[in-house]
Formats: sequence, C-alpha cells, structure tokens
Amino acid sequence: MSTNLEHLITSGTFSLDGQDFDVDNNVWILGDDREVIVIDAAHDARKISTVVGDRKLRAILCTHGHNDHINAAVELSEETGAPILLHPDDAMLWDTIYPDHRFDTELHNSDAIEIGSAELKVLHTPGHSPGGCCFHLPDEGIVFSGDTLFNGGPGATGRSFSSYELILESIEKQLFSLPTETVVHTGHGDSTSIANESPNLDDWKTKI
Repeated sequence: MSTNLEHLITSGTFSLDGQDFDVDNNVWILGDDREVIVIDAAHDARKISTVVGDRKLRAILCTHGHNDHINAAVELSEETGAPILLHPDDAMLWDTIYPDHRFDTELHNSDAIEIGSAELKVLHTPGHSPGGCCFHLPDEGIVFSGDTLFNGGPGATGRSFSSYELILESIEKQLFSLPTETVVHTGHGDSTSIANESPNLDDWKTKI
C-alpha cells in the first residue's frame, strides 16, 4: 500500500502563562487505506475522527505538550483506542491539561514508528518546549516539525519552559542535517523546506 498524507486545519485556543490566543493548527494524518497515525490531535476530535473514518488509528503522536496540540488527544484516544505518544520531558505540560489521565507511551530520540510500509523516526528537538519532537519520514523526504521550525523561522520562545538558544541548536543539529530537499510540514501555517530555511540560520543566531 502507498503512504498517503492528509491535512486538516482545526481552530481553537492556545493557553500558556495565563494568556489565551486564538490559533489555527495543522493536523497531519499519515497512512494508507487500512491504518493511519495522527500527528497533533488539536481542538476537534470529531473532525479528526471523521477523516480517519473506518481505518484503524494506530497512534496519536504529539509533537509537544502545549494544550493546542493535545486538547483533542484523549477524546480521540477514547473513541478509537489509539495510544497517545509524548516525550516525557513535556509531562508537566500534559499534566496541566490532563491531571487525571496519563499519556500512554514515551517518545525518545531515534525511536522508530511504523505505519503501513512507512517508518517515522523521532527527532527530539527541545527549545519551544523541553520535550518537543519532530517526526522524519525519510523515504518520502518529509519532516513534521510541530512548533520547532516554521515557514520563516524558529518556533516561539520566551515563555515558560522555552529557550531560543536551545531551539536553534535543535534546528541546526536535527533538522538542518536532513537533506535540503526535505519538505517541512509545520504545526501552524504553511509548509516550507530545509532548503528555504537553512540559509537563515546565521541571521537567527545574531538574535541570541
């Protein structure tokens, strides 16, 4: 079976440090006509499950633990039986949203996640949050960057548990080491590529 990628945009609220922001999130669904995984179950479990349809949902992957990326995860998991995967360094963010419901499986750097004939590699990319992760699909030349790298620059820092220096280190070592033709599917906004973003690294470093 070939690997298919489906893209949803869901809308809701991002809350951190006592502030709320209206946001649109990218939800990525990867798999084939029998089984899929969801990357970042954001805001609207019903909308996501409708696209999943009668396919088996193998896993719900969380790029990080901010509420706008996980706030539909438990509902979707309870509906489908799919496990929720998150890096343990973001457990404190998870617990803020779900104090009585633990995620199922820990993600760690270099873990491999199989879906159909494809294999995703976990890249731990702290900076936006301590447990931030990206998911690399080398056979397709794709990386799902969450809020680590956007079209136009690194993800936001300056809030609790974030570090601008660390996010640049993660981008340089984990993402800019990928082939330049790699497509970057982000957590918010338009997709980009390693080729488009990597020439800007030195300029980003001047802002440290």
